[in-house]
Amino acid sequence: MSTAAGHDDIGALVGADRVAGTLYTDPALFEREMDRIFQSTWVWVAHESEIPKAGDFRTTWVGRLPVIVTRDRKGGINVLLNRCRHRGASLCEAPKGNANGFTCPYHAWSYALDGKLRGIPYPDGYEDVVEKKDLPLVRLKVGVYAGMIFASFNEDVEPLEDFLGDARPWIDRFMKQTAGYPVKVQGEHKFRFLGNWKIQLENTTDWYHFPIVHRSWMSSVDAETASMLSIMTDDSAVTHALGNGHSVAISVAEHVDLDVDDGTEKLQDRFAHIVEELSRDETMTPEQIRRIVRSMHGVGFNLNLFPNVAMSMSFFRVLRPISVDETEIRHVALGLDGGPDVVNRERLRIHEHFQGPFGFGSPDDAEAWARVQRGVAGGADLPILVNRGLAREKPNDSGLLTSHATDETGMREAYAMWKRMMTDGE
Repeated sequence: MSTAAGHDDIGALVGADRVAGTLYTDPALFEREMDRIFQSTWVWVAHESEIPKAGDFRTTWVGRLPVIVTRDRKGGINVLLNRCRHRGASLCEAPKGNANGFTCPYHAWSYALDGKLRGIPYPDGYEDVVEKKDLPLVRLKVGVYAGMIFASFNEDVEPLEDFLGDARPWIDRFMKQTAGYPVKVQGEHKFRFLGNWKIQLENTTDWYHFPIVHRSWMSSVDAETASMLSIMTDDSAVTHALGNGHSVAISVAEHVDLDVDDGTEKLQDRFAHIVEELSRDETMTPEQIRRIVRSMHGVGFNLNLFPNVAMSMSFFRVLRPISVDETEIRHVALGLDGGPDVVNRERLRIHEHFQGPFGFGSPDDAEAWARVQRGVAGGADLPILVNRGLAREKPNDSGLLTSHATDETGMREAYAMWKRMMTDGE
């Protein structure tokens, strides 16, 4: 079939246990995704800790469209298309900063933090031609949940809380990893791989690959850490389909809710220096110290939020589609806002060891993703199988489809949402 020739029967590209290889390779299908998915639903753009003060901003993307996320003088959060209303130049190229507003470098049209057009140089040529109130920056719809900022070009998009649905309690649990301190972004790094965005989307709740792709990381850490993530035969390691394309994969069941502690878990020896340093602080109780140290690796699950952000144990992984066969990834390290320096430093070292540009995990993942793209190009008419665990998948007590963490329940959920959005109204 030719999706370029009218997208005939796109629904047939996604089955219950497989998807067509052309989902990774068809440029026309990719263009449709940008419209039907990335410009139609909620897309994650930032965390509130990245813009804490009035005038703070960061630039990012919604699909392939550049946006500016700002905190205005009234404390409001705005997401603005990074495009001057005059001749279309980008307004801001800095990744983040603090500003009173934004001025176009081409003809100096200037805009407020909320997008209002404030000034036009040499306005006499615009008398009876332009009213400033008619030409604000394009504003996206904004929603915030638990500090997570989402935006949508679709004014009629469903309420954010409805879109997140059964993922909301998992977001709440994820935010518990900072032991009572607010979550803060400590930094990030980004890289690109030569592959389709959906290859990475599949990865976050895919524990089947972990002991294979990440053997080098497993051999580089202490036995306690390696044992914590040895889940192949662990019946408590499960994946839940959460609806709307979202899924969660549990790897360390006892760390799903970090507020729950029966006191029997031994703290890892590798963190003894943290216990020692925190114990010198007379304001810290033994219970607080234990709570912080138990959370050093983050939570015991990976949460995938369709279509572009994962909340993976202790960091955010954000994808940005560049083209049908290229994707940018941002790995965002998290810490305790106002928390002990020794804790935030150690969390950064843990992040760097796996997710960092010189770590063990990211290069291995990126190579695997690129190999999928190269392999599919050699046989795009062959299906991609997402059938692992299908025979043992069943609803749990809450009605969520559930299977083992190594099964492909999360992928089937994401592709069900993909199919729904790509065929809606046809």
